[in-house]
Amino acid sequence: APQRKKQKKHQKLIEELASGDEIITASGIYGTITNVKDDRFVVRIAENTKVEIQKSFVQSKTDPVSTK
Repeated sequence: APQRKKQKKHQKLIEELASGDEIITASGIYGTITNVKDDRFVVRIAENTKVEIQKSFVQSKTDPVSTK
């Protein structure tokens, strides 16, 4: 039961993410979502550097104040 609860919470987080949100990936990379596609996010990780990641690899949303 705790695992299902955690899974539902993670799914809800992923569904609520939108462009402009700052995130941390499962591998520990910080970035800002610039585009949302069907099965993945386009994430800016540095100036003029964007990567596409699978939605399930987003670990959490960060507070923009805490990362600066």
